[in-house]
Amino acid sequence: MSEHMEGGKHRTPLSQRIAQTLLSLAGWRAGPFPDIQRAVIAGGPHTSNWDGVLALVSRSALQQDVNVMIKHSLFKGPLGWLLHRLGAIPIERGKAGGMVEQTVAQFRQRDKLLIAVTPEGTRSNAEQWKLGFYHIAKQANVPIILALADYKAKTFSFPVVIYPSDDMEADLQQIYAHFASATPRHPNKLSGPVNAYYGK
Repeated sequence: MSEHMEGGKHRTPLSQRIAQTLLSLAGWRAGPFPDIQRAVIAGGPHTSNWDGVLALVSRSALQQDVNVMIKHSLFKGPLGWLLHRLGAIPIERGKAGGMVEQTVAQFRQRDKLLIAVTPEGTRSNAEQWKLGFYHIAKQANVPIILALADYKAKTFSFPVVIYPSDDMEADLQQIYAHFASATPRHPNKLSGPVNAYYGK
């Protein structure tokens, strides 16, 4: 968590104080974030637009420099400046190798990089997950941090760090089970892999 110095004293950034206040007023808690500099953050379970709002507010509350991958065509003009400020990294979807290789290349170029993804891909009843996040972590040799939004406990937490093994299916089943441990905003919209574990 970053802090500024002023007159020999620590001063919490205004954006952090605002985010912490918003979470507190809503009765939510965020963090703590693990002491890891390079990782893929897999967020979920994703059943509502509020999930993204919580993630953004929690990002500011914890002062974590978390990035997201966005198609490069959106970076033209003033919007591009704003996207860069918000931690977005441009990706050329039609480029050879696709998102996975481009993201892995970003990890190879940086000592610090946190990439956030929502592997369910949609907030409503996805039958399968998009597994690019797992392949990125495996090829870049970085861990996967699970970010769970629990609407019952009102927590946005990072309880588990998974290092991809040689058994992808076993790793994925572990991730599905952890996602199912959190109460989503709309349980009826859970993705298939998570729903298989939910309530068990």
